[in-house]
Formats: sequence, structure tokens, C-alpha cells
Amino acid sequence: MQSLWAETALVGKNWQNNVRIDIADGKISAITAGTDPIGTRVGLLCPAPANGHSHAFQRAMAGLTEKRGELPSDSFWTWRKLMFQFLDQLTPDQVQAITAFVQMEMLEAGFGASVEFHYLHHQPGGIAYDKLGEMSDRVIAAAETSGMGLTLLPVLYRFGGCDQRPLGAGQIRFGNTPDAYARLIEEARTSISALPDGLVGVAPHSLRAVAREDFAMLGELAQGAPIHMHLAEQIPEVDEVQAAWGARPVEWALDNLDMSGQWSLIHCTQMLPHETEGLAKSGAVAGLCPLTEASLGDGIFDGMRWAENAGRIAIGSDSNIRISLAEELRQLDTSQRLRDHSRAAYATAELSTGHRLMLDACTGGAQVAGRGTGRIEVGQPADLMALDSAHVDLMGLQGDTALDSFVFAGGNDMVRDVWSGGRHLVQDGRHIRREAIVADYAKAVKTLREGL
Repeated sequence: MQSLWAETALVGKNWQNNVRIDIADGKISAITAGTDPIGTRVGLLCPAPANGHSHAFQRAMAGLTEKRGELPSDSFWTWRKLMFQFLDQLTPDQVQAITAFVQMEMLEAGFGASVEFHYLHHQPGGIAYDKLGEMSDRVIAAAETSGMGLTLLPVLYRFGGCDQRPLGAGQIRFGNTPDAYARLIEEARTSISALPDGLVGVAPHSLRAVAREDFAMLGELAQGAPIHMHLAEQIPEVDEVQAAWGARPVEWALDNLDMSGQWSLIHCTQMLPHETEGLAKSGAVAGLCPLTEASLGDGIFDGMRWAENAGRIAIGSDSNIRISLAEELRQLDTSQRLRDHSRAAYATAELSTGHRLMLDACTGGAQVAGRGTGRIEVGQPADLMALDSAHVDLMGLQGDTALDSFVFAGGNDMVRDVWSGGRHLVQDGRHIRREAIVADYAKAVKTLREGL
């Protein structure tokens, strides 16, 4: 058992002072307020949310796609062509090194677990590795190195579009038949048992990449674990689905799928008001990645309407162009302000903006990761983040004001300590294996960039 002591801790929805947290077998075993210091001492303690959506390998592309594409107006679709060219070079060793580096950066940013939406399955040319789940195993091996809690989502990607055309050259490494995909899930569940708290869910990539009949099989394969899917990210995607399936993506999903809290729908930046209201009320979580959505020009999520209908959100870093919990939350709120000409969009009469955003990210993140409630409560995973109360921009601040300062005036440099499943992985702002992880990443990136 280990113990830590916080000057202030967000326990449930409330702040408590002089709080002792006992941890056993990766979970919180006891919480005692008003105690004398004992064990590891920290300033302001919060639950650490799960990063709800990541394509780890794209981290190595950061900064490489900011030139004008081939079309007169650059877009997501020109970016995607560059991404396909990049990933065609990736080896299993490189994927493992990049993923460990991404998980390290997530932890140093304050995330407590990672949900990896993993679709790079095969060799260049689409040839399967000797072990079908070789690439999934590399993501799991990265989590062994970083120590981060992992929810792995092997992705089913069958077609190049709604007309069920074959996968193009850039997509050929993604493809699986339903039978091969079922074997992939089985292998991943066996491999992830090596982790102390890993979980495997399922992920149809998008409506345009699977068939209608696949969803029954996916529901059975999930075995109650999370189901994630990209939905309504881009206008051309909405138009293609509507033309081929007879309804807009969100409309079709609500009418034909059992939308519930088991589902996480990623991005959802192209929704009409009735779609936003219906999906929010279904219990499904909106998996938001505001920095990537801004980078790719996806659009602005209808956050206020979603919140008014009791919708839940999770926060991810998607392309990992920048990994920062504070900046993702900031971008989410300030995008609402820009659109609506408002301030403190997510604040309520009871909760400040930062407090509400953190609670929502922790609750929704835990749901999409299949990882408890996302709160500091007895019996819950010990996914914890401590902010540095001695930081110049946090000095003398407590509770909601400190959280607001982290989200709107701070960032990764305020994160002092992070635990994932009780593992104290970030200490004094640095991951405990930072040097080795960075060295492996640098080697992988050097080789990749030489091949561009």
C-alpha cells in the first residue's frame, strides 16, 4: 500500500483540505480529510482524466503538414493524403517507440490513461504480419514501458467509402475482413492481459468504412466493453453518407444503432440541432479533440446545446500535434465563446468553468475507457494528477480558481505528479523513464524523416 497527502483535493465534486489518500492494488482504498501530512506530499490533487481518443503514430508528423496541399483550398482530405504517405513507412519498432513517447507526454500533461484508436494493422502493401496482432502488441508493449493505463481499440476498416470500394493504397494497411477482425480482437485480449489494468474494446472506423451488417457482430465482440466510432467530422463525409445510406450520419446512427453509454462518437462537429439533442440524450459520449479539430478545420462542436441536453464528453488528443490537457479544455471552451460571443461558456452557478470542464472530462473519459467513474472515490482506479501549488501562476490560489488558472492561464508545466492505476509515473513534472523513451523516439523519428 502507498499513501499520499494533498493540501487540497477534489473528492467527488467537492474540495477537501489536508487529505490522505491510500492506494492498494491500483485503486483508492481510503480517503481521510483533515489529517497530518504523510507519504508523498502534493499541493492540489484532482482525478486524472483518460485521454479519450488517440492515433499515437501521428505524433511523429507534428509540424510536417503545414504546407499548402495540391488543391486550391487545403483541407482535411489533402492532409489525409500526406498522412497516408507517412504511415506507409512505419515499422513495428517505430510504432512502439512513438506510442511510448505519446503516452509519456500524455502523462506529463495530466492524463491518467490512454484510449488508442488503433487502425495500423498490417505491413506496407496490406500483407498481414506473421502474427495478425503484431501492431496491437506494439501498442501494448509501449504501455508496459510508459506504465500508462491502456484501453486498446483495434479498428475495423473494410472499405474506401460508402460505395464499398476497395481500400486505396494509403489505406491498405488498415483493412480486415470481419473474421480476421474477430481474430485480431481475440489476440489483443490475450496480449493485454500482461498489463495490470488494460482493456480491449472495439471500433468501427466510421460509417463509410464498414457495412451495415457489421454492427451486430461488433456488438457481440465488444462483450460490454466500449465501442468507439468517428462520426460526422467533415461536410463531405456527411454528404457521402447521406447519399449512400439515405440519412445523415448521426440520424442514421440514432435510428439504426443502439446508442447508449457504451458508445463514444468521435468529433461530431457536423451536427444539426436535432442531432445534437438526440445524441446527447442517448447517453453516448462525444469524444472531442479540440486542438486536432481546429488544426484540420473540422468545425466547432455544438457544446452548449450538448451540455443543455445532459450530454457527456471525453477529451482526446487525436493527431497528437500538441498534447496538453489544459489546452484541449481551453480550446473547447473558447471555441464556444468565439461562436456565441460569450464568456465562461461552460461555467454554472455552482461550478467555475475549469471545475466543470475537468469534472466532465474525467467522468466522460472514464466511461469511454471503461475505467471507473473518473472521481477520487474509494474503490476507483488511482488515476490522479497533482498541480504544483508553488508554480508562480498558482501561488495562493485554491480550489476552482486554481483549476481555472490551470485551464486558461497554464499548461503542462503546472503538472507536478501523475499516477496511473496507482503507479507514480510523473514526479516533479517528469516521467520516471523520460530519458530512455525520448532516446527511442528520437531514433524512430530520425529514420522516418530521412525517408520522406
